[in-house]
Amino acid sequence: MRQKDQYGQNTGSKLPYETSLLIKDKKKKLPAQEEFIPHLAFDSVIFGFNGKQLKILVLEYHNTGLFALPGGFVKRDENLDDAVQRSLKERTGLDNIYLEQFHTFGNNARSNATIMRRILAENDYDFPDTYWLLDRFISVAYYALINYDEVAPRADELSDSINWYAINDLPTLIMDHSDMVKMALETLKRNIDKKLIGMNLLPPKFTMKQLKEVYEAILGEKLRRTTFQRKMLSMDILERHEKLFQGTAHKAPYLYSFKKIKNVDR
Repeated sequence: MRQKDQYGQNTGSKLPYETSLLIKDKKKKLPAQEEFIPHLAFDSVIFGFNGKQLKILVLEYHNTGLFALPGGFVKRDENLDDAVQRSLKERTGLDNIYLEQFHTFGNNARSNATIMRRILAENDYDFPDTYWLLDRFISVAYYALINYDEVAPRADELSDSINWYAINDLPTLIMDHSDMVKMALETLKRNIDKKLIGMNLLPPKFTMKQLKEVYEAILGEKLRRTTFQRKMLSMDILERHEKLFQGTAHKAPYLYSFKKIKNVDR
């Protein structure tokens, strides 16, 4: 039997009028275009090292099975770098994360209104066909380096989860996010010495073995222990501390930390 509204007219719905109103009231409110810079987004490749593997934070959108890099939009009164730092703090809880902008992705085919429409719909948003998030976006890509052990990943309101995935075992990512990961990793490899990459992927004090494992995870190859140690010590960037005693005393490795170097290009 068809339901009637408060005026006695057929509604064409099987839901009572009061229930329909309740559902409509539960629709979330979307961010207004006036708050953000249109057509500009950012995405972050967040690297972490768990002691053995290089991993990346990836989020999964609610009810879609779609995976993506964490990203966001820039407020009109906000610096771009500040917007990315804000987003990363929301996802990781960390302040002062090392960031590097490595590329701008502006291919005309990168934006996909169908994907965004599905994400918004599955999150119970009510939006018009002309809504600004369905437009084309240019994305500024950053990579971030964080200590894996210090992070408790936090999903945002559009996502069911945000988890660490090994660099060689990533799910299929939306749009051009796989290209972002590939380019970010290439940038890491090129800058591994210049940027002192291990500084952000290791605890404050670490063994030479741990440092070598970071290099191996990023470069994707095994390194000879003696050659690596000689190279690191010759760079004069490490400060040696006490030994790490865990077993036999004469086999205990020294702990190291990175020296505080002024005017380092990081």
